[in-house]
Amino acid sequence: MFLENTVNQSEQFGWIEVICGSMFSGKTEELIRRLKRAQFAKQKVEIFKPAVDTRYHEEMVVSHDANEIRSTPVPVAENIRLLAQGCDVVGIDEAQFFDDEIVAVCNDLANQGIRVIVAGLDMDFKGNPFGPMPALMATAEYVTKVHAVCTRTGNLANYSFRKSQDDKLVLLGETEEYEPLSRAAFFRAMKKNKENDNK
Repeated sequence: MFLENTVNQSEQFGWIEVICGSMFSGKTEELIRRLKRAQFAKQKVEIFKPAVDTRYHEEMVVSHDANEIRSTPVPVAENIRLLAQGCDVVGIDEAQFFDDEIVAVCNDLANQGIRVIVAGLDMDFKGNPFGPMPALMATAEYVTKVHAVCTRTGNLANYSFRKSQDDKLVLLGETEEYEPLSRAAFFRAMKKNKENDNK
């Protein structure tokens, strides 16, 4: 369970919060909600996203329902370490697109007393753990897994199924490229794709 009032002022350490799940599950929405609350409390907040993600806006982190917050696009995780000095709270969106250095960066910032809030896909389109996310989840104090609604069954969805046949690991897209599926629907869809490949 996620608790926010666990701050002990005598212990000068921050912590890491990870918000993970499939596409269309509300990860970015929850990230923005937490960051805006920190801004309202007059905390110094910086938000970062990978420079590769320009789907909605070059400098804004934007959720699927158009909620947004200003961010700094960075090409590599190491840049965050330099730009986050003096912050109370650091937000990082689409963490799965960063290099593995993001894990050390987040831990270093937390060790400096910064609250680090990270959002990202926990699995790729094949249902495998995605990039640095497993290591971030393992070292985080708090992990929140959010779910979408399966477009085929109406059940909770935790898989991001790619509708196209493109096999690249990173393929930016929205509803035309991806749909959230439950375990059963994902299994059936992947089985059907495999059968089609064998024809």
